[in-house]
Amino acid sequence: MIAPYVETPEEVRELVGAVKYRPLKGERLRSVLEGREQLEPELKAYLEERNVGGLAIANIESLAAIRALDDILAVEGLDAVLIGPHDLSCSMGIPEKYSDPRFVEAAAGIIRKARARGIGAGIHVYDLDLIKMEPEWVKAGANLIVHLADVRIWGSALRSEVAALKKELEHPAS
Repeated sequence: MIAPYVETPEEVRELVGAVKYRPLKGERLRSVLEGREQLEPELKAYLEERNVGGLAIANIESLAAIRALDDILAVEGLDAVLIGPHDLSCSMGIPEKYSDPRFVEAAAGIIRKARARGIGAGIHVYDLDLIKMEPEWVKAGANLIVHLADVRIWGSALRSEVAALKKELEHPAS
């Protein structure tokens, strides 16, 4: 599960609880996540089996999240962080300036910190400027790149096909 706009370790704990400890809820879940209570061996094995393959991924999309990054990364059970470039660039006051050195350093810093802790890290690249930057993110250590999105790919293909159809209708072949 990818949680959008995460800014606090508490939000990450809730994410981890939802992904790795379901169906536990309420006070019991909070107690386990805060380390005040240990799970019984049988329940622990059950939850691990039931939730196998569940990934807890936190979107890092703001300066507040960057300031809290060390605490966010310290939450046990977090599998990866994924940079939301649009929201992050807006939070930084440089909307969609993905090649701006401030954005590049912020994104690379997030990736480096996460990877140094053994946590996956990456970025969602959905436009040409970000696609050109993919090698930069990989060099920083990214092991998770969300390349484009199905809606964008379909939209691009549809625009191309409609343009070809319009051209054919304007100048039909004899």
